[in-house]
Amino acid sequence: MASVQPSHFKNGMCIKYNDKLCTIVEFQHVKPGKGGAFIRTKLKDVETGRVVDYTFRPGDKFDEVRLETKEVDYSWTDGNTYYFMDNETYEQLDVPAALLGSNAQWFKEGDTCLAQYADGELINVEPPMFVEMEVTDTEPGFKGNTVQSGTKPATLETGVEVKVPLFIDVGDKVKVDSRDGRFVERL
Repeated sequence: MASVQPSHFKNGMCIKYNDKLCTIVEFQHVKPGKGGAFIRTKLKDVETGRVVDYTFRPGDKFDEVRLETKEVDYSWTDGNTYYFMDNETYEQLDVPAALLGSNAQWFKEGDTCLAQYADGELINVEPPMFVEMEVTDTEPGFKGNTVQSGTKPATLETGVEVKVPLFIDVGDKVKVDSRDGRFVERL
């Protein structure tokens, strides 16, 4: 493993800190008027998904972990395990639901996702940035409701609940941002 110093940090870089794999969400070089410079960071624990603030000195050293991504297609789930197919080798990947966390609610059969590997070990599967799903349950819309008049809760085909404009009805297809669950458009 290559050694890296905080002065060489980049967003998205993966390092080993306190025997845990962490990705750098954000970092900032700080030079106070008094005392030595330091680097303020937000590190995301790859295993738990927790984001924690840490401060490092420029001379600290960490092991950089090589991250690789592969395209995989989501096939199906039995509740505890999610099954994906590697698009290059056509091998089946069995991924425990605990590893996916809240990402699991965005997987729809046939979607192409990104599997992330750290030193050859699967650490995460990211859903597509934008997902298209059908609304299965919501309050009925009324004539005259526009995009600007407010939102209401709607349940999508995977069971995830999102806020949608008042004019959306059951059976409508919607595009949603899987990063924050924000409604994008009706299809």
